[in-house]
Amino acid sequence: MQLHELKRNTERRKIRVGRGGKRGKTSGAGHKGQKARGNPRPAIRDVIKKLPKNRGYSFNTIQTKPVVINLNLIDKKFSAGEVVSPTILVSKKILNLKKGSVVGVKILSMGEITKKIVVEGCLVSKKAAEKIKKAGGEIKEVKRQEIKNQKMTHLRRQGKPEKSKRKR
Repeated sequence: MQLHELKRNTERRKIRVGRGGKRGKTSGAGHKGQKARGNPRPAIRDVIKKLPKNRGYSFNTIQTKPVVINLNLIDKKFSAGEVVSPTILVSKKILNLKKGSVVGVKILSMGEITKKIVVEGCLVSKKAAEKIKKAGGEIKEVKRQEIKNQKMTHLRRQGKPEKSKRKR
């Protein structure tokens, strides 16, 4: 018998490389070392995201964007003389909490307002401000930096069952 006359062993189980864990020798990752293991995300990435020089001038997506509410909705839900603020919008179920915090709010001018209202803690567009003042309302100015997510623990669902404190 010569080398070219040998028959292949068809019943032999092949090692199939490139499968997920436990399939094939080292699952196609080679031997040991850093490249055989999962690499962590570089920490410098978060720093680069926050640097304006590397992200273009006035790159603002890291800031929280306010939720938009139109005047016609405020006119329906509020009566004359009431105060419109993010916390009151949450308590009237016009807004939802986001991770237990009230989100920033911006009021836009879509629709008409017929009632005298007071706006606090909200950003207001120029046209919306004109309409509110024309109806006899008042706007207490705030800056964009002041509108951060405020913790609203008192508005969370009450009577929430606590986790059992058993020994493990």
